[in-house]
This record gives sequence, C-alpha cells and structure tokens, in this order.
Amino acid sequence: DAGYENGNTPQILDALKKHNAPAAFFLVDHYIKSNPELVRRMVDEGHLVCSHSTSHKNMSAMDFETFKKEMEGIAERCKAVTGRPIAPYFRPPEGRFSERCLKYAQQLGYKTIFWSFAYKDWLTNAQPSPQDAMNTIIRRTHPGMVALLHATSATNAEILDDLLSKWEQMGYSFETLDDLTAQPSRG
Repeated sequence: DAGYENGNTPQILDALKKHNAPAAFFLVDHYIKSNPELVRRMVDEGHLVCSHSTSHKNMSAMDFETFKKEMEGIAERCKAVTGRPIAPYFRPPEGRFSERCLKYAQQLGYKTIFWSFAYKDWLTNAQPSPQDAMNTIIRRTHPGMVALLHATSATNAEILDDLLSKWEQMGYSFETLDDLTAQPSRG
C-alpha cells in the first residue's frame, strides 16, 4: 500500500527487480499524480498498479455512485500516467469493508484483495527495528502468504532484499495476484 511517497519506493523496486519478485502496489490518486515516474517504473518492471481508491476514504458505507466515482478516479489517473488500465484489484482503505462494497467492487470488475500477513509498519515515526521486522515477518511466513507491506516504511525498504533472499532460501517463490486469483482449469 502506498498513499504517499517518502523516498523508499526506489529501493523497494530495486530489491523486487533483483529477485524477480512481482508486487501489487495499491495506490491512491495523490500518489500517482505526485509520482508518475515511479508509477511508470512499477508498470514497466512488471508490477501491478491496483486501486486503493481515489481518496482513501472509508468505502464500506458508500452508495454505488460514490463508490464508482472513487474507483473511476484512480483508474483514470492510472491510465493517463501509464497508458495502461489499472489492474483489476481493489484493497479497501484501512481494510474496512462491507458486503455492499465487496459487491460494488465486483460489479465494477474488481477482485477485492485482503492480506494474510500485516504488521504495524505504516507509522513512519515509530518504525520497528530491522531485526524485529525480520523476526516478525519470518515467524509469521506461511504458504500462500499475501503480505501487506507499506512502501512508506523505511524498515521495509531496508530489509526487503534480505527478506526476499530468506524467503527464497526457505523454498518460497513469488507470484502475481493474477496467478493467485486464476481459476483452476476444469478438465
């Protein structure tokens, strides 16, 4: 997730590239508008740019028209900056959702994506130490893991190369949301 840029994304992208690890960046309009070169790099390097809504508002109680405007705004910005459509994935801001918002996202062609691992990494003035972060992440690593890591975290940027190396040593590989959400063939 990235609501704003504070200098960590280039290092994150470098680590992902080094390990050929595809990521999904859930962005808001402000991020794309303020950092078009980083967003183009994300797309050019094979990462998915996904919707975290236009303005990061609580979308769980919105009516359909308001929800649709939030989704269309970010999609239009992504297309204008990258020349490509936004990936069809949505992460509700703050993880707040309702059955209604899940249905609205689906009606608009999005799959709602949650996570199976997250930790308190988003407070830029209260970052975990690199060792504590590594210990927490490795202890909670599991097959099929969808890790929510915030790009605003200096700790995440610092440890990502080592973390990806550790996961590789543990026998894990990295897949896209397209791979994760693909329907099994019926044959």
